[in-house]
Amino acid sequence: MSRMVYPYAILSGQVEAEITRVRVDGRPLDYAKISPSLRTVALDADRDGWQEAVCDVRAVLPEEEIAYGPWSELACVAVLEEPSTNTRTVQRLARDRASGTWQGAVRLRRSRHRSRATLGIRVVAAVDGVRGRIVGWSETDWVIDLRAEIPVRDKEIRIVETDFRDGPYVWLRRLKDAPWMVDVSGDLPTVYLNRGVEGLTALLRGSGTVERATAALLNAQIVSDVWETMFHSAVSDIDSDEEGRPRMPGGWRESVLEAMLPDVLPGLSPADAIVELRARREEGYGWTELQSRIQYAAALRAQLPKQLAATLRLTARPPQGDHR
Repeated sequence: MSRMVYPYAILSGQVEAEITRVRVDGRPLDYAKISPSLRTVALDADRDGWQEAVCDVRAVLPEEEIAYGPWSELACVAVLEEPSTNTRTVQRLARDRASGTWQGAVRLRRSRHRSRATLGIRVVAAVDGVRGRIVGWSETDWVIDLRAEIPVRDKEIRIVETDFRDGPYVWLRRLKDAPWMVDVSGDLPTVYLNRGVEGLTALLRGSGTVERATAALLNAQIVSDVWETMFHSAVSDIDSDEEGRPRMPGGWRESVLEAMLPDVLPGLSPADAIVELRARREEGYGWTELQSRIQYAAALRAQLPKQLAATLRLTARPPQGDHR
């Protein structure tokens, strides 16, 4: 919801929304398919023929405003909707006074949705004697993509499965042994998954416990590669304004830089960071040393360290019945 003038008092503080866990037909969804930084969940509806996903939701509201504002009967709700199917689900969240958050679970039934739903927070209250007025909302809703294997937002990344050796993309044949390739030459970044690598696509849809963990780790590695490649492309597209000062590129490149710069060049504002980036790239000083920071920032965006730790813990467990 955009900010506009309302004829009654609304919250000025930030309303934050977080999906903390997703269960699909009662089974936890791999964390690599939940991206807090992109506020995106990849449900992969073609996998396992699942019927229902349950999202655990947590909202943080400006408590001081709530306590002293001119409203009553205040409620916090999570709203799940998909315009293409005209589906809308509203779930009231309960206030957890110990943590100061509002929590609840939202059910997404596969039969009622087609492709991409959004989940956001709305704060409703009685104001000036009128009940049911919206007084606050989350600025950025979550995207729940039923078709995606990798959590990407706003369709900014396209996933294409093809055989690099014999498929329709001739230019991929020289990369016939690569498991995947990231192409950022166009307006829409594309990840090509190589069907010619035996077992790759099956692994990404793994159903067993260890298989799911391995698939989640592989997904995280792919996402990390995507972030790193997109970052380098975005840096290449930094141009200059009329006065010769570096200017942010538009579209997805701006989003990538804004997300990664705090970890690549911590302590610098976005404006100062792109000046430093362009100077290092064009003049050569410190650019090589910066690569490790770029890899680190990409891994964080993909939750690669967390997923690696989770996979190592799982695979290190002794088989059941092994008491050595």
